[in-house]
Order: sequence, then C-alpha cells, then structure tokens
Amino acid sequence: METTCKKPLSGIIPPLVTPLKDNETLDIESLERLIEHLIEGGVHGLFVLGTTGEEQSLSYDVRKQMIKESCRINHGRLPLLACITDTSIEESVRLAKLAADYGANGVVSAPPYYFATGQPELAQYYEELVPRLPLPLFLYNMPSHVKVSFAPETVARIAQSERVVGFKDSSANAVYFQSVMYKMQHRKDFAMLVGPEEITGECVLMGAQGGINGGANMFPELYVAMYNAAKAHDVECMMPLQQLIMQISASIYTVGRHGSSYLKGLKCALSLLGIINDDFVASPFYKFEEPEREKIRQALAALPIENGKLKI
Repeated sequence: METTCKKPLSGIIPPLVTPLKDNETLDIESLERLIEHLIEGGVHGLFVLGTTGEEQSLSYDVRKQMIKESCRINHGRLPLLACITDTSIEESVRLAKLAADYGANGVVSAPPYYFATGQPELAQYYEELVPRLPLPLFLYNMPSHVKVSFAPETVARIAQSERVVGFKDSSANAVYFQSVMYKMQHRKDFAMLVGPEEITGECVLMGAQGGINGGANMFPELYVAMYNAAKAHDVECMMPLQQLIMQISASIYTVGRHGSSYLKGLKCALSLLGIINDDFVASPFYKFEEPEREKIRQALAALPIENGKLKI
C-alpha cells in the first residue's frame, strides 16, 4: 500500500456491490462494467466485500473470486481494499493473504460477530490479528450488524501499530465519529472515512479524509464532486449536491419494509441504469419484485439524468 497510494487514503472509495448471477456465480461482465464506470467517474479507490458487497452472505469461493477479479480489472489503477471480516481469525488471515497475492493494497475488518466482544477482548483480537496480516488494516465500525462498537480508546490502542492505517465508521453517529477523530488526531497518516453518504460532506468539512459511499456505485461523479466541494470548504457548491444525495437516499434506499431495502434498492437501480446485468441478491435475501422495481424506476426518473449521466 505504501507504494500505490498516499497516506492517509482520502476521497470517495465506493463499496462495490457484488454482481451475481446466482448464489455461487459472480457476474464478471457486470463487475468489469461497474469498475470501469467508477474509474471513469473519478473515484479515489475501490472497496470490495463490505456490507454493500454482501460479504457475509457469500461463499468463501465467491469472496476470493470477487477479490481476484476486481484486482485484475483494476490493474493497479486505484488503491483497492478488501474486507476480511469473519468470526474466525484464521479465515480472516487466509483471505488477507489471498488479497495480497492478487494485488490488493489494504484490508478492512469489522469486529467478529455472534458472541459480542468486550473492549479489552476486541483490542486483544486485533493485537493478535494485525501482526499476521500481509497488508495494512482499516478498522470498520458497523455496530448495527456486529453488535459491537469500537470505543475511541480502543481504536487508539489498536492503532498504536503503524500497520493500522485508517477507520471506516458506519454508525451514522456524527458525535461518535468526531470523538474517534479527536482521539486519533496525533496520527496524521491515519484515514478517517465515513460510511453513510448523508453525512459525508459535513464530516469532510470537519476534517475527515473521505467517504465509503454506496451511492457512488450509481453516480460516482456526484459523490466525487461533493467530496471536492467539502474538502475546499465550498459550502455554496456543496449544498445542491447534498440535496441530490438526500433525494437518492430518501427515494431509492427506502423502498421496502426491511433492513435489506438499501441493498435491494441500490442493486435494482444499478440494473435499471444498465451498469449491472441483474440485481440478484445473495440468500437469505431476494431482489425486488415488479411493484418495488417500478418505484425504483420512478425514483430514477425523478433525478436529473441525461444520457445515463446525472447532471450536477
């Protein structure tokens, strides 16, 4: 990673959806089109197998193939991060080694889930994991899914290792994010990245390095423009971009009644936009049926899209 991207990593790093034909078959044609779409849109990095990438629903074979094919398609053009979250430390290490072999630049890990760890146990886990990793590590805070949140003091303890190079927060708690950023201000090489796109702009204004925003799969130019405006502290330019981001969030991610609505809506929109062939969602979830698909079609029609591009 030291030779392929600056520290701290900054900008818009989309969490790629995983295009699938079925539970065991990666849609490589769609993946190629998605990655080229993102690179053309000016993003600053790629993140595979995160929550948006359905890692925990995928077999290990598909996870490995997703990393391998993404690295091949990217061909070193952008920094590429691979998620290695698992309940087994051995599986996390194994996937990290494969990611290094395929050409990834860093790995990302959320806390092991099922039995919730206490903060001392969480710190000890990463103090065991980090020395075994062949790549730099980004910590991934996702309390809604893993039941554990990194305390700011725990982040600081784990990040005593210089191989821990960043933090991605998907808590949607701006006060918590600022607390971690304050705790880590002594590490000028440490990337503070925010997941929810709805608050990415304000977090960048306050000093965060960037966002890992799912909506960038659809409209990378929008999120890159928002990041650039926030980084330049150009609030006047940022505000209409923020309004578009909120329109996307309010109309595409809220179709359906369950927690999976964000993922289903995003994949459905990508298929309607022609970026992926099919919006198949890995079990135990299922793609939208026609009534929901029509709502996504209407949501896209309400956006200022011309010739497949969002007018910003």
